[in-house]
Amino acid sequence: MLAVVGGILALRLHPFLALLLAAMVVALLTPRANLEAYARSHDMSPEATSEFLKQTSGKRITRAFGNTCGKIGILIAMASIIGRCLVHSGAAERIVRSSLRLTGEARAPAGFSASGFILGTPVFFDTVFYLMIPLGRALAARTRRNYGLYVMSIIAGATMAHSLVPPTPGPLYVASQLQVDLGTMILGGVAVGTICVLAGGVYARWANRRWPVPLRETHGQAEGMDKGTDMASKSDAELPGLGLSLLPIVLPVVLIAGGTILRQVSAAAAGAGAPSALAVLQTCLHTLGNPNVALAVSAVLALWVTHRSRGGGRPGMSELVSQSLGSAGLIILITSAGGALGGVLQQTGIDQRIRELAEAYQVALLPLAFLVTALVRTAQGSATVAMITAVGMLGGMSSQLAFHPVYLALAIGCGSKPFPWMNDSGFWVIHQLSGLTLPETFRSFSALLSLMGLTGLLVVMLAAWLLPLV
Repeated sequence: MLAVVGGILALRLHPFLALLLAAMVVALLTPRANLEAYARSHDMSPEATSEFLKQTSGKRITRAFGNTCGKIGILIAMASIIGRCLVHSGAAERIVRSSLRLTGEARAPAGFSASGFILGTPVFFDTVFYLMIPLGRALAARTRRNYGLYVMSIIAGATMAHSLVPPTPGPLYVASQLQVDLGTMILGGVAVGTICVLAGGVYARWANRRWPVPLRETHGQAEGMDKGTDMASKSDAELPGLGLSLLPIVLPVVLIAGGTILRQVSAAAAGAGAPSALAVLQTCLHTLGNPNVALAVSAVLALWVTHRSRGGGRPGMSELVSQSLGSAGLIILITSAGGALGGVLQQTGIDQRIRELAEAYQVALLPLAFLVTALVRTAQGSATVAMITAVGMLGGMSSQLAFHPVYLALAIGCGSKPFPWMNDSGFWVIHQLSGLTLPETFRSFSALLSLMGLTGLLVVMLAAWLLPLV
C-alpha cells in the first residue's frame, strides 16, 4: 500500500508503474519460507513446488500479470468498443431521452439515475457524465430549479454501476480474483447497486432542499462533452430506436446471467434424478454465455448499430475501433499490473495474517474489506486501483468464507466509494462541467458517494447473514 500510494502521490508515477513497483518490492521482500507455505497451502506437488521456488521475482510477477490479462483483457476491450459505440451512434442519447419520457419531468431524477446505471455498465463514469450533463442542464434551465438534484442523480446511477457491475474493470477484476461467476456478480451488483442508488436519491433530495444549487455558466470541455452536446441537438428521428440502443447492453447480461441461472436449474434437476429437458439450451448458453463470447457478440451488434445510424462509412468505423482499443489498452495494463501485485501479495501469506488479526481484534471480514478499500481509495483517488489493491490482499480468503465470495467482492466494490476528494479525476470533471463550487462538489459528490458506499456495506452484510448461499 505504501508503494502504491506513495508512488502515485509522492513520486507522481502513473498507476501502471506504481503497481508494478509495488509488485517488485513485495516479490523481492518475500522470504523463501513464505513461498514454501504458499506452495503447501495450494497442494503443489514436490516437483511443482521445486519449480515454483526456483522462479525469480520477475518471473512470478510476469506470470501473475499474464494470468490477469488472460482473464480480463478481451472483456475490457469489448466493453470499451460497446461504450464508445453507444455514445457515437446516439444510442446512449436515445436511452436517456426514453427514460426521461417514461418518468416525466416530476420523476426526472429517477430517469437520470436509471439511465446512468444502465450506461455505467459498459461506459466509463467520466464519459457517462459528459454525455448526460447537457440534458441535466437543459432540464434545469426549463424548470428553473432542482439543478443540484439532477447532477447528483446522474452521479448516483453511473458511479454505483462503475464499482459493482461488470464488465467495468474494477468489479470484473475482483470477480475473477475471487472466482465469482460473472453472472452472479452482475445479479448481485445490480441488486446492491439499486438499493445504494435509492439511498443516494434520498440524500440528493434532502441536499437539494438544504443547499439549492443555481445553474451557472461553465467552461469545461472534453471529447465526451462535445459528443454529448452534439447528440443532444439531434432530433428523435436521427437517433437509433430504443430496442436497438438497449440491445448491446441487455444481450450480454441476459446471456451471462441466463447461463448462470440455467446451470443452477440443470444441476438441481440432475440431482433430483429428473431428466434434463434443458440440455440443448444449456449447451448453447454454455457457449454464448461465456463472458468473452457474450461481450464480443455485443460489440459486433454495437458496431452494426453505429454503422446503421451513420449510414455507412468504413474509415470512420475503423477509427472508432482504434480509439476504443487505445483507451482499453491502458485499462488492461493497469488492471494486469494490479493482478501482478495481487499475485505476489498472496504468495506472502498476507491473507492468513489478515484473518488472524481480524479474529484477534474481533473485526468482521466484510467491514475489514470495506475499510481497506476505502483507505486506498481516499489516499490515491482511483476506485479501480483501490479495488485491485484490496482484493490482492484479501483474495486468498475466498475459499475459506462462511458465505458466498460474491459478498466479499461486493463489499470491496462498496469500499471504493468513500471518500473521493481532490485527488480523484472524477471530482474535477464534475466540478468543471457542472459549474459547482468546491464546497458544493464535496456535498454533491464526496458525501453522496460515501453515503452510498456505507449503505452498500450494510446491505451486503445483511444479505451474507440472511442468505449465505453456501
